[in-house]
Amino acid sequence: MGSLLKLCKPFFLTRLSSLPNSPATAAATTHLGTRHRRALAGPRKRRGSFCSSSPSPSRPCEYSSERGGDGADGPAPAPAAAELRLFNTMSRKKEAFRPRVEGKVGMYVCGVTAYDLSHIGHARVYVTFDVLYRYLKNLEYEVCYVRNFTDVDDKIIARANELGEDPISLSKRYCEEFRVDMMHLHCLPPSVEPRVSDHMPQIIDMIKKILDNGCAYQIDGDVYFSVDKFPEYGQLSGRKLEDNRAGERVAVDSRKKNPADFALWKSAKEGEPFWESPWGPGRPGWHIECSAMSAAYLGYSFDIHGGGMDLVFPHHENEIAQSCAACRKSNISYWIHNGFVTVDSEKMSKSLGNFFTIRQVIELYHPLALRLFLLGTHYRSPINYADVQLESASERMYYIYQTLYDCENVVSQHAVRQDNIPSDALECITKFENEFVASMSDDLHTPVILAALSDPLKNINDLLHTRKGRKQQLRMESLAALEKVIRNVLTVLGLLPGGYLEVLQQLREKALKRAKLTEEVVLQKIGERTAARNAKEYDKSDAIRKDLAAVGIALMDSPNGTTWRPSVPLAMQEQMAPMT
Repeated sequence: MGSLLKLCKPFFLTRLSSLPNSPATAAATTHLGTRHRRALAGPRKRRGSFCSSSPSPSRPCEYSSERGGDGADGPAPAPAAAELRLFNTMSRKKEAFRPRVEGKVGMYVCGVTAYDLSHIGHARVYVTFDVLYRYLKNLEYEVCYVRNFTDVDDKIIARANELGEDPISLSKRYCEEFRVDMMHLHCLPPSVEPRVSDHMPQIIDMIKKILDNGCAYQIDGDVYFSVDKFPEYGQLSGRKLEDNRAGERVAVDSRKKNPADFALWKSAKEGEPFWESPWGPGRPGWHIECSAMSAAYLGYSFDIHGGGMDLVFPHHENEIAQSCAACRKSNISYWIHNGFVTVDSEKMSKSLGNFFTIRQVIELYHPLALRLFLLGTHYRSPINYADVQLESASERMYYIYQTLYDCENVVSQHAVRQDNIPSDALECITKFENEFVASMSDDLHTPVILAALSDPLKNINDLLHTRKGRKQQLRMESLAALEKVIRNVLTVLGLLPGGYLEVLQQLREKALKRAKLTEEVVLQKIGERTAARNAKEYDKSDAIRKDLAAVGIALMDSPNGTTWRPSVPLAMQEQMAPMT
């Protein structure tokens, strides 16, 4: 493991201190790396700002990316112990992650336009960046994670008019619903969640700068960005200017100098919310909102800007143009985008009407099963939604938590020595640690980690349930160490529940709901089957087992009797594809 520790700041530096026999312990001490040593010496002094006139409300993150010079030299030198590599949409390749300020990361992720319940396409975006957030924090970075709410937008206004509701009030309600969804999915709260309606001064200030720099023009109270004034337009998406067309949140307007020009400020219309501005009453365009809010909390140059792949164009392309027009030294180090969730190979979206809300899915499936399903495919690849995948994820979750619960229950009844762990358990742990570090360092390759869980889980079950395992010396020490390393990994993946027993019961309840059965009915069927077996009516007992298996209830026979667990319904098992 020593060689791996040189390449990537190890996840297990602090964890391995409790495993004195581990060969990685000495390596972890030897290869602490530059950033660790500097952290002990105190924070590095930061210097002057790129654009001193940037919007600046109170910054709850205490993040500042500004360094001396003109900012063209890019990120700070890489810490010796860090080699996280992330795919950068701008360069179209994986790059070593090097934050602009040592030990600190500024990350902005475009949030929801809050006019309805969020769907699982949204879930994928925010689970993806929650894993990145958790992993960066685990690497001991101080992360300022900004995720906005768009609460001023054409779609919000249209929905509010349909419902006869105030647009800001409607949006506020759906912002809170979104937060509930994120809590269910175990997504950590960001450092700050700014709303457009609270940042009009910053938005207006940025539009003024763009106008002053000659990159925008006014028409009858509207302000448009002139794409012809920004020669680099298209650098993120790879699109040529002549390929662009009006539409898709770029309004068709014959007054525009170029059809691709987009609105920075829209003049007030009857029945719409508006704010006063130097150009008259109105409201901001969609794209300017994120540029202003990211600059307000992170500065014009910061480390990571992320979102779904559908935002590459036009949203993020326009953000780059606006931010650079307001401050020529604006620079985002890494643009990160996740792939689509598809239904029948077509992108899931509200506009296409082929979406499932998070609420609809977690009505029948545990939220952690949905999270596991999303992490079972690499974040940049498309993922096709199907019930069979959620069934498979549910079954896998049950197996993981049942194994860990059984382990925890046995270990809690014994005094466990912390100073000695058998070599075979250490070998399994070290292999798993290596796979975790290598996979997370390789652009957050979570499917590999989920597959790698199989070995330590199998080791636990062998120690718990096989004759050979139960006779192994220092069995409790092996079990405790294996459970701990799995728990640590599940924490970073956001898959660790508050309690194993509680989530097992919740998984069972969801399975019963899908099967349209009650616990009492299942127990009655188990009793009937037991009676049939005792009477040697094996055809009847087999039929009862098969009937229950058909609706996702698997019966488990043991010397202590018969129990049940959730499983993939028989009809779906033929459709199952590997989670990876």
